Amino acid sequence: MDHRIPRQHVVFGLAAGGVLAGITGGYFWAHMTMADMAGMEPKAKKDMPGMVASQGGASPVAVPGGTRQLIGVRSTPAVYAPLEEEIRTVGLVEYDERTLAKVTVKVPGWIRQVFVNSIGQPVRKGEPLFTFYAPDLLSTQDEFLIALRMRDQMEDSPLADAKTGAAELVSSARERLRLWDLTDDQIAELERRGRAEPILTVYAPSGGIVLKREALPGNYVEPGTTLYELADLSTVWIYADIYESEVAAVKLHQPAAIKFEAYPGESFRGHVTYIYPSLNTEARTVRVRLELPNPKLRLKPGMYGHVTLRTGADRALVIPKEAVLDTGLRQLVFLEQGEGIYRPYPVRLGRRSQDRVEILEGLKEGDRVVTSANFLLDAESKLASAGSMQAMMGQVGMGDWQMRGAHEGKMDGMKGMK
Repeated sequence: MDHRIPRQHVVFGLAAGGVLAGITGGYFWAHMTMADMAGMEPKAKKDMPGMVASQGGASPVAVPGGTRQLIGVRSTPAVYAPLEEEIRTVGLVEYDERTLAKVTVKVPGWIRQVFVNSIGQPVRKGEPLFTFYAPDLLSTQDEFLIALRMRDQMEDSPLADAKTGAAELVSSARERLRLWDLTDDQIAELERRGRAEPILTVYAPSGGIVLKREALPGNYVEPGTTLYELADLSTVWIYADIYESEVAAVKLHQPAAIKFEAYPGESFRGHVTYIYPSLNTEARTVRVRLELPNPKLRLKPGMYGHVTLRTGADRALVIPKEAVLDTGLRQLVFLEQGEGIYRPYPVRLGRRSQDRVEILEGLKEGDRVVTSANFLLDAESKLASAGSMQAMMGQVGMGDWQMRGAHEGKMDGMKGMK
């Protein structure tokens, strides 16, 4: 008996939920006998696109030339090419911690006059910060001057031990003044003057910007009190967080480009100086530190920047990103096999760039993969697989019906013999 059935999964009209039904103009019909459905006539499979034997739950798809143009099927070969991975994140500008300096005093005393009196004020190394009066420091100056006079008196002494002792006293007093942060110039001036100076000037140990200021005229301070914090902003650090999956691609000294909202259209260049050894377990990120020059102090601590890290351009087998269908459990591409036949094929992916992806397994150089209309091909392939499964179930059902009929006929014959 000849049966006509609507062919509901050809030319991708119904495969994409009816998207192309208007283009194709309706249903296609095919003459199929029960033997065809049972797989007895391979001609039927050849006549029906999408009904080729399935592999791994997805069937190859046959697409006529006219239909390929209508749905825009395009393909490109897998090639070996440089693959430059790009990582984008957001970074926060901070001080270069190596340039941070604290100004303290090591003896108790009183602040007299302050020269640097505001936060944010730039200072140079050796610039005077404030004057300081400390009784202990005054007495140590006197001891140093006494030791100098004793040494001078012992110059003509025939006793070598006395001369050596006097020299050691001078050296000890000089070292004590140094430990209390008097500079060599200040000690030399004291030695030249020959008179103790009750008010001493404290100078900046390094250049930079004043971050903190606690020095106020008239204040009494204890040893260890932080009076100033200074930081050099000619170089700044940027802290950025990258995802756990991107850690392997980031290396020390890797170049980076940073853009800031304050300077639109301008890109600053830096490099990676440190990759932190711990992982943020909540965000699943790793912190990296970048360093970049800041010659005109345009970058301010606390600014946010858009960071782009570029990996080395190693050669790899690559295809366009749009060629890959990610099912969640595996990644597929549609291989072009000629004569309008496209076969779904699993691949294993590696690194990714902005528009390409590395192929580790599944393809070789020159294999052509579909880059557009992949979802239509995937839908048609799944319908083809479903149709093949229905045909197989139909065969099982027909065999069961025939066996049941034969059994019932046999039982009726036995009843007649009685």
